[in-house]
Amino acid sequence: MRITGTGHASMRIDTAAGSILTDPWVNPAYFASWFPFPDNSQLDWETLGDVDYLYVSHLHRDHFDAEHLKRFVNKKATVLLPEYPTSQLEDELRDLGFTSFLRTKSDEVHELDGGLKIMIQALISPTDGPIGDSSLWVEHDGIRLLNQNDARPADLTRFTELGHVHAHMLQFSGAIWYPMVYELPENAKTAFGKQKRERQFDRTWRYIDDLKADFVFPIAGPPCFLDDSLWQFNDIHGDEGNIFPDQSVFLSEYAKVGGTNAVVQLPGSVTVLTDGGTKQTTEHPMPVEEFFANKKAHLEEMRERKAPIIAAEKESWRHPEIDVLGAMKKRIEPLLEESIYMANGVGGPVRFDLTDSFGPDGEVVESIVVDFPGKQVRKYADEKVRYRFKTGRALIEHLIHVDEGDWVNSLFLSCRFSAARIGQYNEFVYAFFKCLSEERLQYAEGWYDEHEKAVDAEDTQFGDWTVQRRCPHLKADLSRFGVLDGNVLTCQLHGWKFDLPSGRCLTGVGHKIRAHKTETP
Repeated sequence: MRITGTGHASMRIDTAAGSILTDPWVNPAYFASWFPFPDNSQLDWETLGDVDYLYVSHLHRDHFDAEHLKRFVNKKATVLLPEYPTSQLEDELRDLGFTSFLRTKSDEVHELDGGLKIMIQALISPTDGPIGDSSLWVEHDGIRLLNQNDARPADLTRFTELGHVHAHMLQFSGAIWYPMVYELPENAKTAFGKQKRERQFDRTWRYIDDLKADFVFPIAGPPCFLDDSLWQFNDIHGDEGNIFPDQSVFLSEYAKVGGTNAVVQLPGSVTVLTDGGTKQTTEHPMPVEEFFANKKAHLEEMRERKAPIIAAEKESWRHPEIDVLGAMKKRIEPLLEESIYMANGVGGPVRFDLTDSFGPDGEVVESIVVDFPGKQVRKYADEKVRYRFKTGRALIEHLIHVDEGDWVNSLFLSCRFSAARIGQYNEFVYAFFKCLSEERLQYAEGWYDEHEKAVDAEDTQFGDWTVQRRCPHLKADLSRFGVLDGNVLTCQLHGWKFDLPSGRCLTGVGHKIRAHKTETP
């Protein structure tokens, strides 16, 4: 089995029975905020895209690059399609010209021509990716690979049941806007960033320990930020709270926990697995250590080279002819009327302050409230709100202009905003703004309805506490991911904390845990 690194979460897997290209991403994403790093735009994509199979794990735009897929990937390739609750991924790929689809069943092995076997595990909660995320398992001639990319399954049991995995690809770095965009004192922002950075690595070590693969490939991040207003997000400034550590940092941290089997790939690196997958050789376009030692210089060169691309994108965002308030009312109010769980979960008005710039640094020219209890979108009326976002009016104009139905997979991941809140994190705020379509809203409401009514009777023990085994957040197995500190239980899969005496979630709204002191005989 030959694995060619093609950047970020992308790779080409070649076997005697066929080739698979996964998640090719080259063009800037999220309002030209994210770029792949190391740069992969100069690879021979004409050759790399001539494959038998295409796998796109999910619709996040650092995995689904429509422009690149349309231009470079063979339209005769069979798409290995995750079993998602909505048809959006298939619909968008059909619009790009793909016609051959293998609609997989989640957790079911499918045998392709020549003895090539694949399995896709789809995650389908409203908080998984843009309504869905997935992992790809591949086997040929006794060699097994798991491309976990961004996905965060509760455990990896299903994959271990299929036999020992030889190559494990997984995310280790940040891919979110928290805590950088929050309006907090710098020392608080650094402290929260350190916590998140540590949680990211802890989660990665647990997955690695669960699977026990021969080789571990750190992938799916971090991106780089080349716009001047976002440059500070690159991990080159000595900020211990930066959530975007790169592969060289991974190697250092992995070594601290005894890891010796990591394989870092640059774009163009080729790894060949032999001897039943137990041996590997990797050739790089340049030495990995040398590349990351010169990271800042590489970023500065990229910033200069990509500046015209960013400037051209910015030129396309302004649409001053659009009535933002009127358009938001037309789009959002019908969804508010239909929303029960998410509207109740948000529980109050959310304010958008719109500036005359391309981000939060500018003069506020309009303030709009999405009033969840009142089921309306209206002008801000000087009332107190618990959740506030500040961003460029041009960005909202563009979202309306392109009829964007997922503001998480566009505005929020761009980091071109600031945020403030009173109280705890509220997942329902972000879940709602990724569901600005009838199909997504109905699915998410149904999922929350089913989830809220489900009763998990199985228990696990933490010291003298008996606790429900599955995390109330996204049902992670607390017997594997739970850590007790005093009376506070932390689920390390997503970092959610629970006060066991009261059952209260300390991290977000809702999600009460069932726990009681164990009776002593």
